[in-house]
Amino acid sequence: MLAEIITIGDEILIGQIVDTNSAYISKELDRVGVKVYQITSVQDNREHILNAFKDAKQHANLVIVTGGLGPTKDDITKQTFCDFFEDKLVENPDVVENIKELFRKYQLKLPLSANLLQAQIPSKATALMNYHGTAPGMWIEKDETVFVSLPGVPFEMKHLLMEEVLPRVVKKFNRPHIYHKTLLTYGLGETGIVERIEDWEDALPENISLAYLPSLGKVRLRLSSTGTDKQAITKAVDDQMDLLHNLLSDIAIGYEEEASMVEQIMKLLVAQNRSLSVAESCTGGRITSEITQYAGISSFFKGGVLPYQTSYKTKILGVPSELIEKHNVVSLPVAEAMAARCRLLFESDYAISTTGIAGPTKGDGDDEIGTVCIAIASPLGVISEKYQFGNDRFRVVEKATNKAFEMLRKEILKN
Repeated sequence: MLAEIITIGDEILIGQIVDTNSAYISKELDRVGVKVYQITSVQDNREHILNAFKDAKQHANLVIVTGGLGPTKDDITKQTFCDFFEDKLVENPDVVENIKELFRKYQLKLPLSANLLQAQIPSKATALMNYHGTAPGMWIEKDETVFVSLPGVPFEMKHLLMEEVLPRVVKKFNRPHIYHKTLLTYGLGETGIVERIEDWEDALPENISLAYLPSLGKVRLRLSSTGTDKQAITKAVDDQMDLLHNLLSDIAIGYEEEASMVEQIMKLLVAQNRSLSVAESCTGGRITSEITQYAGISSFFKGGVLPYQTSYKTKILGVPSELIEKHNVVSLPVAEAMAARCRLLFESDYAISTTGIAGPTKGDGDDEIGTVCIAIASPLGVISEKYQFGNDRFRVVEKATNKAFEMLRKEILKN
């Protein structure tokens, strides 16, 4: 059971927007046992789209197309569908009524004729009703392949995929069970992990595959298996994951399917009735941003400050200027003072601080670009570490953020 995803739009190919649709669709298809064979992005060009359709039909049971369904002249997906399926556009009365209802409820006016043109779909297609926009989805079959067309707007696409497409896919196709389990590790690079688990990896059963997913400061290890016996492949993967977890127990922090690093920290703090605050300099609010993307953080997160310029570490946090002059703004004593003062300022149990040189220039620091000092203040005192994260600004910030969470989690577990 294979699928291909085709995204249509010049805006993707010139980098004007990022294709998040394909990632979402891939994840949801995998969840119901459909493997994605290929993802293709094509121009708003009839011949290019037709060639992509012909190629996809050769190897996919399911082709999901996003984009090109708007009312403007550059949106040519529907007409190209007609060309490919030797069909013609006809007005779908149910879609007409849906468009009128949407305008009545949300626009408080009648739709324009251009809006009503959205109700024209290929006569051979089944309309997938879009209750969040005027462009309907389309389901149409050719020989042994199902083609599905969805709007490019992510919000509309997601609702149609979940409410209309996946239920039809589950009903129509016999699908195997696909099972993944992903171990989260922090603090050891990919090559170090490879050396530690080499014997275990060599002994993995043939029906279980291992993937290394390294990123900045962390490595995810994913085990995958496919089969018709859900219970059997789940047990096989879980058994191997237990062995892997034991081999990496000092750096493993849990499973991606269960909770992220931030969610694990949140659970620990809530369980202990403890609180957190943050004082960020070189990470520029990245740590706070990672925390605040989750619901319910007010149960433990008191707030943060961003004293980016050196003088504001004194003005806001009260870090002694003499300390900065003596040790340099990027130093362990300054990071420790920032964390301790932040903890006092917010009256929190824990505080994270970062000070460093993300680049591309050194700013007020004397160390090399990529130098970062991170401190954690806790009821037990203050600990700090100094790191060198390279000379790429983005990588420095991401590595520092991940390392700060790693250090915080270890301190919480001490309590």
